[in-house]
Amino acid sequence: MFGAGAMTNSIGEIRDADFLFVIGSNTSEAHPIIAMEMKRAVRDGATMVVADPRKIWMTSIANRHLQIAPGSDVWLLNAMAHVIIEEGLTDQAFIDAHTEDFDQVIEAVKAYTPEAAEEVTGVSAEDIRWTARKYATTEKAGIYYTLGITEHTHGTDNVYALANLVLMTGHLGKPSSGMNPLRGQNNVQGANDSGATPIFYPGYQRVDDPVAQAKFEEAWGCELSPDPGMNLNVMMKAVGKSIKGLFVMGEDIVLSEPNVSRLEEAMNDLEFVVLQDAFVNETFRYANVVFPASVFAEKEGVFTNSERRVQRVRKAVDPPGQAREDWQILIQLANAAGANWTYASSAEVYDELASLAPQYAGISHARLDREAATAAARGAKTGLQWPCRTDTDEGAVYLHQGGVMRGKGLFQPVAYRPPVEPTDEQYGLVLSTGRTLYHYNCATQTRRESGSHIKQPEAFVEIHPADARTRGISDQDQVRVFTRRGEIQVRAIVSRQVRRGSIWIPLHFGEARANLLTTDEGDPITQTASYKVCAADVAKLDSATADNVFPGCHYAVDGPGGHHG
Repeated sequence: MFGAGAMTNSIGEIRDADFLFVIGSNTSEAHPIIAMEMKRAVRDGATMVVADPRKIWMTSIANRHLQIAPGSDVWLLNAMAHVIIEEGLTDQAFIDAHTEDFDQVIEAVKAYTPEAAEEVTGVSAEDIRWTARKYATTEKAGIYYTLGITEHTHGTDNVYALANLVLMTGHLGKPSSGMNPLRGQNNVQGANDSGATPIFYPGYQRVDDPVAQAKFEEAWGCELSPDPGMNLNVMMKAVGKSIKGLFVMGEDIVLSEPNVSRLEEAMNDLEFVVLQDAFVNETFRYANVVFPASVFAEKEGVFTNSERRVQRVRKAVDPPGQAREDWQILIQLANAAGANWTYASSAEVYDELASLAPQYAGISHARLDREAATAAARGAKTGLQWPCRTDTDEGAVYLHQGGVMRGKGLFQPVAYRPPVEPTDEQYGLVLSTGRTLYHYNCATQTRRESGSHIKQPEAFVEIHPADARTRGISDQDQVRVFTRRGEIQVRAIVSRQVRRGSIWIPLHFGEARANLLTTDEGDPITQTASYKVCAADVAKLDSATADNVFPGCHYAVDGPGGHHG
């Protein structure tokens, strides 16, 4: 829709924003550094609206909390668009100069009145109108979202609906505004930029584009297929079927992937599994070969963060034992398989990327090293933000200045689609999963650290008092949470933090894997699974069963602080 898949603006601009619309992001726990900038903005007078099914810390400082029903985002966002159009709050000059297909969105949102949206979302019509007006009429207004928007069977529609709001109000190509996906890991942006998606070569050049295909065939000296590969969710469903071997780098798939009991059965049908990781994790049970990898302080290279900032990572210590840097392992493996790769350093690998991806062309390890020295003297941030196309280009603090990078911003009309798994008499609650402040993703590292473990030693389920009461559940009871795919045993936290009819579980705990419960039904475009909406229920355990629930650290093999298990 815009021509670039990244934060349009920079983290430092958040503190100068006048309106922050935070949706599907538990920012203070999942992105605490970015949350600090949001807190500064609110302290200095910015208006904040948080749309989230849970009462999170950010709602305590927000002007409004839109406690939306899980999975009803399109209704909320289309209703906001309805108000903006109906009340003449669009930026018509921007629409005329920089967009196309706005008429299709006008038609699509006519039926999405705030009153009708209230029935579906649970958010009052008055709150919807107030939020839409405030967003449309504030000059420095930015949208910030993450997995709470994308991890749905309609996640792409959610992103389309957000982008429609940005385009119709002209909040693009200017400071402290735009549309800002907050990346879930420290180098997700860099991985995508480098081509770690099935439809793109490095630099977001499509594999089915004949020009791009010819360019990379010449650079790499080989024939390349124009057919997109499988994305992650499709791959996981093909494991043990069309996929007979698996190479897993830096991910604990039997903890992180949805409907994991089905995946585990399929893993037993694989002929060969290779793992490349720095720590032992749950997936190691299936490995035929393990390549010990390095952690960030043991390697050279770059990370590209959420704001498109390319930053140097410099080796502080050598990897222990037989561990190697990831690029070294891959080169040795490729050459053992008959290649003739001659890269002598991570800088040479990066130089190839920069020569093929125009937005990186002006960035090199050497330039980043020079910039770091001068930045330290100036007290400025290190690194450069893409697009940075020449050696003298200073990079882009925000994207789309002077016009949309795509040429014309493309409006995308969307219609609400209900969740694929509605609640019923047997499964009367909606389950969502997510992260907490004290642990990180699969907790392969954080559950080895004593401080994090003390702060949060075990899994839990948050349940509303009304739902707990009807099930005979008290706070701190041991309970079983079950779905159509499996069940786990955890401790109940009875709390009004979740809305009635919903429950919430953190994803970090191997002994109570939330993804034994989640569905692997995917978004039709991205195939991203629905981690945020699954039909579930909760039942109290009897005392004999509850005594057998083990709350301890699942990764105690090395003990707290253990390294390179």
